[in-house]
Amino acid sequence: MLERLFKLKENNTNTRTEVVSGLITFFSMSYILVVNPAVLSAAGIPLDRVFTATIIAILVGTLIMALAANYPIVVAPGMGINSYFATLAATSGYNYKTLLATCFLGAVIFVILSATKFRESLIDSIPNNLRHGISAAIGLFIAFLGLKNSALIVANPHTILSLGDLKNPVAYMTILGIFIILVLLALEVKGAIFIGMAVVAIISYFTGMLKVEKVFGIPHMDLSLLYNPVSESINALQLGLYGIVFTFLMVTLFDTTGTMVAVTTQAGLVKNGKMERAKEALFADSFASLAGSLFGTTPTSAYIESSAGVANGGRTGLTALTTSFLVVISIFLFPLASSLASVPAITSPALIIIGSFMMESIAKIDWSDITEAFPAFVTIVGIPLTGSINDGIAFGFIFYVVLKLSKKQWKDIHPLMYLFAILFVIQLLWLHV
Repeated sequence: MLERLFKLKENNTNTRTEVVSGLITFFSMSYILVVNPAVLSAAGIPLDRVFTATIIAILVGTLIMALAANYPIVVAPGMGINSYFATLAATSGYNYKTLLATCFLGAVIFVILSATKFRESLIDSIPNNLRHGISAAIGLFIAFLGLKNSALIVANPHTILSLGDLKNPVAYMTILGIFIILVLLALEVKGAIFIGMAVVAIISYFTGMLKVEKVFGIPHMDLSLLYNPVSESINALQLGLYGIVFTFLMVTLFDTTGTMVAVTTQAGLVKNGKMERAKEALFADSFASLAGSLFGTTPTSAYIESSAGVANGGRTGLTALTTSFLVVISIFLFPLASSLASVPAITSPALIIIGSFMMESIAKIDWSDITEAFPAFVTIVGIPLTGSINDGIAFGFIFYVVLKLSKKQWKDIHPLMYLFAILFVIQLLWLHV
């Protein structure tokens, strides 16, 4: 049955390799079960609802990825976009239900795009250098939030920001966690982030920073919708939150596409330069985002941690199916997960390290061409400094079109870029003038 379903021989693999690869992938990405609730509960969403929504989103996306696309790729709530959501909730004045509705609208559009060829036009419309800039900017944004949550960086009335008090237990335990994870990564230990978080958690427990009342428990799985998607979506549109909807859509689309291409290429599953079953893979992510937004989490993405399982030999959906099974078991660890999520020193190292991973894309930017480099640069500094992925992307798009037009390089501008630039100008004037 497994052979017929996953075509193991055709993909030069076997059941044992796939199951072990799924186990490795789970330990590599399991930090999200703690970090995502920690990030989104700060936005006001009940912790138990975020945990439940995270599980649902992972299962929906990963099962479709496993059974329909037959890829060894795990889908889970994206890092960066969840931090952006939390920042929006803290600074915009909009409640989390309205903001979740913008995630829902973006997911609905993503589902529609996944069924059409327009998704290719949308992906192709964004210049490569801007994509690299957006990725690096989100990395800085995530890292900054980790530094702020851990009190390593604090507000300063004279310099805006300054180094925090290193005698603060949260600060020095975060530094310890960073060092542990980095050393494990340097030694190429699989599941380095998970192990680093576990070590800090153990130390935190014995020093009294972490309070654990119980480890296992049957969770209260509230499977009712967190809000009315129709009324809240209408509310979001009436408030003019189109830019936020577009941001959630675009970041999710590019993030998951880039990750899927990278992982399938690593696995040798890209043939003639094309990724087979791309539609099914995009459906996996879009439906996961849709489900997650209804129950209480932000848009999902294909996880680059899937490459850990691929490196072990995982080549089919059986790897992803195994990871899904382990995620189901982890439901009974909610009491422990909620305790871990309450200690910033445990979750902040993961945010900082993941942010550093995303900075890799800076090297891919063409810094020799000002019309390509400056839009990427203004995006990189704009997102973390404004605390808004939406505003940072807006400035990048606008500068790109203006600079290309100034050099009469019209052919370099995709028609959709004109539309995006105009919409972003209107949005900036509407929200900030």
